[in-house]
Amino acid sequence: MALYTDRARWAAHTPTAGGPPDRRRLTQVGRALARLGIEHILAYSPAARGRSERVNRTLQDRLVNEWRVAGITTVAAANRYLREHFVPAFNAEFGRTPADPASAFVPARGVDLEHILCIEDERVVGRDNVVTTEHVALQLAKQPGRRTCAGLHVLVRRHLNGQHSVWYGARCLGRYDRHGRPVAA
Repeated sequence: MALYTDRARWAAHTPTAGGPPDRRRLTQVGRALARLGIEHILAYSPAARGRSERVNRTLQDRLVNEWRVAGITTVAAANRYLREHFVPAFNAEFGRTPADPASAFVPARGVDLEHILCIEDERVVGRDNVVTTEHVALQLAKQPGRRTCAGLHVLVRRHLNGQHSVWYGARCLGRYDRHGRPVAA
């Protein structure tokens, strides 16, 4: 229902240091939260920001040291350690019984998470029908009913699996692998 964060650059766009965030210009996280209908609560007080920083410092400092002591050197071993040891111990030490025992989690029914949990950037198609994003050139194929896509303002999505897709409104103009090679829809 809601996510409480500090005002770091990944969470909110703040045009002037120390100033208020621009709620109209969303970060990738802010965009995803808005599409999922999750309220994004930004911390404003020094005490609230301190809580976020303390928990991040606790997790960063403590977890890295625990992995080193346990001799963990792979991602698979780190994930197993998190599941089996760290999270249960952390919850036992810091967990508190909620004032309201009802779950605040809301199921994401009927939502296409692939179109939300991705990186989105607006781009303009070049005269050669190519869109470039993150140094990857995406060559658009000829589109039915269009002589060219040059000049169109499109939305380029980089999905969690590394693939890209190019959208003009609700229409997908192409799907590509992480290197910009077309893939079947």
